[in-house]
Amino acid sequence: MSQVIAVVGPMAAGKNYITSQLEKEGWACVDADILVHQAIELVKDKILAKFIPFAQSQNIKLTKEDGSIDRKALGRLLFAFPELLQIQESLVYPIIIQEIKEFIATNPKAVINATVLYKTKELLAYCDKIIYVSAPFLKRLARARRRDKLSIFQILRRFHAQRHLLKEYQKVFPAEKIEIIKN
Repeated sequence: MSQVIAVVGPMAAGKNYITSQLEKEGWACVDADILVHQAIELVKDKILAKFIPFAQSQNIKLTKEDGSIDRKALGRLLFAFPELLQIQESLVYPIIIQEIKEFIATNPKAVINATVLYKTKELLAYCDKIIYVSAPFLKRLARARRRDKLSIFQILRRFHAQRHLLKEYQKVFPAEKIEIIKN
């Protein structure tokens, strides 16, 4: 039987740092963001078929020169048309859920590094504990600017979208199994 910990929290709070510390303690870690990027490429044709009319209306080009999805452009589109996020999730989440289930099955001490794991109740059911990572606003802002090279406006929109993240986890996971770490 595997032990499973989810490391969750908002953008630039320090989830990767906490995950790296758990890896040093012998935990196997999977990064849901990386899986999302891979899944988007797997369903690229379906995403493009549904999203190109919206992208054209915003003068957004969704593909790079090599034909891969431009994730920054996709992000701009999803913030312009939030209803598209559900479509994207319906395409990529089944792939991610399967990948993480296989990861858990092959690792007795597994960590899932994710932001919105609460949206996949099927995966939350595997978790023994959630570590919710938070950090002060200005520290997160500086980290996000340095790491992601996004505009302040784009970062603030993401921060705003994630402002109730802890409450979402508290709705769907037992409070006594949520540990909050301030990073």
